[in-house]
Amino acid sequence: MPVQAQVVMLCAVPAVVILVSLWLIFRRRETPEARERRRRQTLHATGRIGEAVVTGAGENEIYYEYTIRGVQYSTAQDISALRGQLPADLGLLAGAAGMKYLPGNPVQSIVVCEEWSGLRVPGRVVELNPLADIDAVGHQPQDAALGERSVEQRVKRQAAG
Repeated sequence: MPVQAQVVMLCAVPAVVILVSLWLIFRRRETPEARERRRRQTLHATGRIGEAVVTGAGENEIYYEYTIRGVQYSTAQDISALRGQLPADLGLLAGAAGMKYLPGNPVQSIVVCEEWSGLRVPGRVVELNPLADIDAVGHQPQDAALGERSVEQRVKRQAAG
């Protein structure tokens, strides 16, 4: 190997190490709130729908239980980012609810996200975005299987309001 090539290699290796080190130090890290939002979006997009029971609610969390393949899970979901979209009295949410979970990891679950809600309030359905699950072809949204409004009712309500 010529001497010039050896000099270039000796300079290039430390330069690459320095650049990688600087990138690791100054890269933009994702905030915990952004990670949680991404988790909710992933669960909404790829999760399966199941049944849950809301057992309580705190200022920024909803406590719920559900059973998947004979295993009972008891968990809470942070709703601080969604608090403005939920009823003021969270006590109304207690009882049956829908939830979404990851089939490969049922511990990962949600009862509400920005585009979907499995929460049920007596006398009304909690809707965050009434047309979020309607696709261009007009397929029935997944949450309709849980007894929520049909696509036609959502469209009529949207058109009237």
